[in-house]
Amino acid sequence: MRDTPNALMLFAAGFGTRMGALTAERPKPMVEVAGKPLIDHALEQVRAHGVPTVVANLHYKPQPLIDHLHGSDVRFSHETPDILDTGGGLRAALPLLGNGPVFTMNTDAVWQGPNPLDELATAWNPARMDALLLCLPRENAVGHKGAGDFVIDAEGRATRGPGHVYSGLQILKTDLLQDIEEDIFSLNLLWNRMLEAGRLYAAPYPGKWCDVGHPEGIALAEEMLGYPHV
Repeated sequence: MRDTPNALMLFAAGFGTRMGALTAERPKPMVEVAGKPLIDHALEQVRAHGVPTVVANLHYKPQPLIDHLHGSDVRFSHETPDILDTGGGLRAALPLLGNGPVFTMNTDAVWQGPNPLDELATAWNPARMDALLLCLPRENAVGHKGAGDFVIDAEGRATRGPGHVYSGLQILKTDLLQDIEEDIFSLNLLWNRMLEAGRLYAAPYPGKWCDVGHPEGIALAEEMLGYPHV
């Protein structure tokens, strides 16, 4: 089994309820920031890193995404009739992703700085890690109002608590997914098992990041990117 990730899962199935009217007729990854859909911001980072296999899961209002990505090499994992959450969705997509560790990436964020996938790949050590989460100091998480998600120790191990903010991007070994009995479950269940084993790690991102999971995040992301307003 390979030790380095050569496939990536884009989480694109969610309902986008925090976006309100902006997602009444389209999925959240099709909401535009700085003149292009969020899904394109994510794919720019993916393409620049050179991930050969890219899979997006679909559930809510999938047709606009299917039409937008028509002709690309992005493959689709359709979640029907139920949405499967992050863990169930990733497990359902494994036939498309293949064996070994994978990147998983949320599609509702915008980055400013070095390629985040490059940062993760450089820090990845499969001998020590079952997952490596890319996180940010709170001052670099634009618009984030919480206390943070993880504390990172001197060796890079992560524990839950106020500190760094999880960016929604990680490298994850997928073999442990088979041990979970539920069909619909969050990747938090997998993280909890890794935490107990001392194999959940996190790396700090040196640039900035903006969560665009709510309407206010659009203007904050565009300001961070220096996008001109007329």
